Amino acid sequence: MKKVLAISGSLRAASRNTGLLRYAQANAPEGMSIEIADLRDMPFYNADFPTPTPPVTRLFEQLRAADGLLLACTEYNYSIAPALKNALDWASREKDNHLLAGKPTALCGAAGGMGSSRAQYHLRQVAVFLDLRVLSKPEVFSNAFGESFNAAGDPVDEKLQGQIKQQLQALLAVL
Repeated sequence: MKKVLAISGSLRAASRNTGLLRYAQANAPEGMSIEIADLRDMPFYNADFPTPTPPVTRLFEQLRAADGLLLACTEYNYSIAPALKNALDWASREKDNHLLAGKPTALCGAAGGMGSSRAQYHLRQVAVFLDLRVLSKPEVFSNAFGESFNAAGDPVDEKLQGQIKQQLQALLAVL
């Protein structure tokens, strides 16, 4: 069984990005399990406080156990949401970047306009430095404000659901 840690850049309860992860978790292919990280209590990274707090330690344990990552990247001002970037910043400070280096990673996201494409491309730049192995295809960009999601933030559009399933199959193939 391959373990995937899913991390959402959005902290809202009805987040469409977290909804993408819930859908992925419920529809993981055979041979894959998905755990969703909770970043709500994660403090901002600060090198003056090198001892991780319990939320940071929990994330480190989840990353250590994960064979791969699924990152749901919302878009704030054409860039990565602070919650997601902060989690990656904390993890990257571990000795030799051992929590992230070489991990197969899939990106998905929902936002306005171009459906988080700008933020995902920015995240790909960050991933190069972190030595994450980001899948090239399939890309999953969704408009968060259309009819693709219900009020709880869960994807209801069959095309979007199919894209998520295809992406999970592609991720499983490289785990």
